[in-house]
Amino acid sequence: MPQIRPIKDLRNTTEISELCHKSGEPIFITKNGYGDLVIMSMETYEKKMAKLDLYEKLAKAEEQIGNGEKLLDAEKVFKGLRNRYGEK
Repeated sequence: MPQIRPIKDLRNTTEISELCHKSGEPIFITKNGYGDLVIMSMETYEKKMAKLDLYEKLAKAEEQIGNGEKLLDAEKVFKGLRNRYGEK
């Protein structure tokens, strides 16, 4: 469930920081009763950015498939990488 806090709660930085880390979710900050800011831990931000990047790449791949672009065979690509860099 999303946390919604008034902007005055930002005065207590330790509490807000702990809440961000504990919940793992963004916290919505209101000002005069309206949404104003969203804050989150660095870990949550990085996870959200990685997920967004993945979604963008998937959308691009689906677009390429839809346009009939030539696709690479995954097994051949991985085999080539193993040959080039060796297996680890």
